[in-house]
Amino acid sequence: MSGKTVFAVNDMTCGHCVGTVKRALEEAFPGAEVSVDLATHRAEFVGDAAKGAEAIREAGYTPEAV
Repeated sequence: MSGKTVFAVNDMTCGHCVGTVKRALEEAFPGAEVSVDLATHRAEFVGDAAKGAEAIREAGYTPEAV
């Protein structure tokens, strides 16, 4: 598994959005450390960046490399 990856997810606008993105990443990387912060619009996780970006896109959000 890869190191920590950070994406800006600027289209997260509420707590529900945070939960959706966090759940998508946790499903993509079971047992991995996942952190999603609405105030900074950041999603951080341990795992493959391409796989994480795809999980965020499939959840309906736009990941941007930081």
